Amino acid sequence: MAVEHSVHYERMSFEEYRVLVEQDSDHAYEYLNGHVYMMTGGSPDHSIIGSNLNALLQTSLRGRRCIVYNSDVYVQLSEHYRVCPDVTVSCDPRDRGAQEVIRYPSLVAEVLSPTTEARDRGQKSLQYRSCPSIQEYLLISSEFPLVEVFRRGKQGSWLLYTLELSDTIELNSLGLRIPLADIYQNTSFLEDANG
Repeated sequence: MAVEHSVHYERMSFEEYRVLVEQDSDHAYEYLNGHVYMMTGGSPDHSIIGSNLNALLQTSLRGRRCIVYNSDVYVQLSEHYRVCPDVTVSCDPRDRGAQEVIRYPSLVAEVLSPTTEARDRGQKSLQYRSCPSIQEYLLISSEFPLVEVFRRGKQGSWLLYTLELSDTIELNSLGLRIPLADIYQNTSFLEDANG
């Protein structure tokens, strides 16, 4: 969950983390190998971008057995990593009806913010790419139109595609094409550029 601010807690066990989450259901907490981060509000552009992508995916996947989730849903990547991506898509029947966490996402997207970008590019990126079900991982800038698409290739290697405003994202795992301009619609920096 890439947001404007995050609060870092002392190291704790996963069980201590679960107690914290149960006691404070008003906030989302990510668990990264013993480090806990409370995720708090993001910028308007961050929210617009996440909402746009969520809506585009919801519309495009209507009628298919895929579910699009926002950052309110936890994704369990491994025993030591539970995160809140800005957008998650799962087409795996094992995730249908999940009550607590999603375990088999095919796509995750993080909208970058200055305070979380290092984690989104570092520790979380490594964990996303280690999760066998994830086929594509998006890093979306909230400051200018730029999307990085990490796509699982043959033999498990990962390929990086960097896209700009005039480009279209090919989401092979979902069989979709989405223009970047649609993801960035109504953001302040595009409004400023268009006068």
